[in-house]
Amino acid sequence: MGDKLSRREFVRNTAMVTGAAVVAPHALAARQSPNETLGVAVIGAGGMGGYAVDVGLGERVIAFCDIDDNALAGAMKKAKERRPELPEPKGYYDYRKMLDECKKDIDVVLISTPDHHHAPAAIRAIQMGKHVFCQKPLAYNIYECRALARAAQRYKVKTQMGNQGHTGEAIRRACEYLWDGCIGNVTETHSILGRNFGGNGGRPESKPVPPNVHWDEWIGPAPFREYHDGLHPFSWRSWRQFGTGTIGDMACHNLDVLFWALKVKEAKKITLECLNTTPGSEEQFNTDNVVRYDIPARAGMPPLKVYVYDHQGLKPEVMKETEKECEIKFSECTLFLGDKGKFWTTGTAGQARILPLEKHAEYPAPPVSLPRAHGGPIEDLFWAIKNNGTPCSNIPEWSGPLTEFALLGHLAQKAGVGQKVEWDVQAMRCTNMPQLNELVRRKYRNGWAV
Repeated sequence: MGDKLSRREFVRNTAMVTGAAVVAPHALAARQSPNETLGVAVIGAGGMGGYAVDVGLGERVIAFCDIDDNALAGAMKKAKERRPELPEPKGYYDYRKMLDECKKDIDVVLISTPDHHHAPAAIRAIQMGKHVFCQKPLAYNIYECRALARAAQRYKVKTQMGNQGHTGEAIRRACEYLWDGCIGNVTETHSILGRNFGGNGGRPESKPVPPNVHWDEWIGPAPFREYHDGLHPFSWRSWRQFGTGTIGDMACHNLDVLFWALKVKEAKKITLECLNTTPGSEEQFNTDNVVRYDIPARAGMPPLKVYVYDHQGLKPEVMKETEKECEIKFSECTLFLGDKGKFWTTGTAGQARILPLEKHAEYPAPPVSLPRAHGGPIEDLFWAIKNNGTPCSNIPEWSGPLTEFALLGHLAQKAGVGQKVEWDVQAMRCTNMPQLNELVRRKYRNGWAV
């Protein structure tokens, strides 16, 4: 990322950054010979799983798993076309069976399922000693984040979460600029997540399961229900038993920069308050949420207020004023307020700039000090496996704490507007409203526990 950029160039580039950190499979570093290829299993071959399929096929795919026969067939067809010289991958609709039957041949497991399956799939692979990639958010709840971190450390495997912005250049330059004091002490941030998952409806009427869908395996760890509209393959994000709402889905992208640059991981206690919400239902998440995290002083940094908005329709006055002042437009982004100025990162850590943009051009670029990633999230994981490196968004050190921080928003939304939620990070519990601790961990169906 160049350090000098005109307003016109910045606005043009910002429109093109989504997914930019994901590089082609042939860019995988450090491959010495065909004998060093990895045995790969892919869980979830459709939708977000397309990335895992594509990069996995640069290695040796041992097996694909998907509860949708159509998605599975598409992945198998792609494997045959792309890698005809290799044995045909095996196909499964239950990843538990796949892991049991193929464990001798698998080195790494790539998971791109709905949120409620992330931890059940990942922990089984980790406990078999397999390296793991898991799409964001890392887990369905806070307990699962902590359990995965402990397991990854115990079994000494490489792990990675799929928040592609964390592998990019912009997040590192943001840290280097902010640590250089480009806007002084940061005491407040405002982040727009850019979605509005949820609703206030009940459960639709039951329907026959489509012939291509293995419904019991799709339900997995969640309480069983009959098939109905609005879940498979995308809209499960709005439903409490399967998704994690807007803050779960998007905060691992759009709070990532501030979590790193402002050393939020060092905080031992956090207070949260919901400032706005539209109530959901027993089935679906609240919408139109505004949550404030109050972070105490830590690691030489002053107390911090982190404001998080589900979508840009909730944009605060400070962002509207900054738009006029700097002749820019905020959508998914974070605005940092320091005692010496303002700083801006776009969604998914696409770009990072001092505001106004002219001021960024005038500021002496700080030296590069942070290690850089090796391609996109899966590519970086593969590099770490082959070179005994550390994946940049590994579970114990990074993606576990980041996802826990994001999912705390659910507690504030459940508590309601004006209620302060006190969170003890180490103890993993709400200390002043113990009834909220029921959101920290779920009950699992037999055979699917984490």
